[in-house]
Amino acid sequence: MDLKLIELASGKENGTVAVSDALFGVDFNEALVHQVVTAYMNAGRQGTKGQKNRAAVSGGGAKPWNQKGTGRARAGTIRSPIWVGGGRAFPGHNRDFSQKVNKKMYRGAMRSIFAELNRTGRLIVVDDFKVDAPKTKEFNAKLAQLNISDALVITEGFDEYLYLSARNLYGADVCDVASIDPVSLIGFQNVVMTQGAVKQLEEQLA
Repeated sequence: MDLKLIELASGKENGTVAVSDALFGVDFNEALVHQVVTAYMNAGRQGTKGQKNRAAVSGGGAKPWNQKGTGRARAGTIRSPIWVGGGRAFPGHNRDFSQKVNKKMYRGAMRSIFAELNRTGRLIVVDDFKVDAPKTKEFNAKLAQLNISDALVITEGFDEYLYLSARNLYGADVCDVASIDPVSLIGFQNVVMTQGAVKQLEEQLA
């Protein structure tokens, strides 16, 4: 299949880019995409919370007072959960939220996302995307030529000027092909890819 190629300087269509149907023409697998996106987000959770139960709190080995004769309620330890300074009744523990996602599932989900972006008209392929200086104004001007404002720009490699130009923008971001993740792809209204990035992506998800 062919994708429209937009000339960034003019903002008009200037030819096509031949791509594989296996990448941009597959059906959308919502269940697989949901599983991969959830696993990716869970992998970023620390899960480091932790409290102590009554056994882990120091002290409290001796019975604070006699069982009978004091007129007070029975107490076996000062580390009971109902005492100030005692252990928690149901303490939190360190957790690992990561989920296993094999390479075949991940690549299948990425192919499904890119195919859906193409079908819905949210994928824009340009000949090149560069700025002459690390200025947000120049980056916004490039997006304005494409009549968009909310976009993820994907390039062949890391471009420092491009990254610095976009880092202060709320509705835009820049990454290279090696740094693509499913959450970013579905989080932006549009995805702008350079012609070279499309070819790299085909090799990566083949």
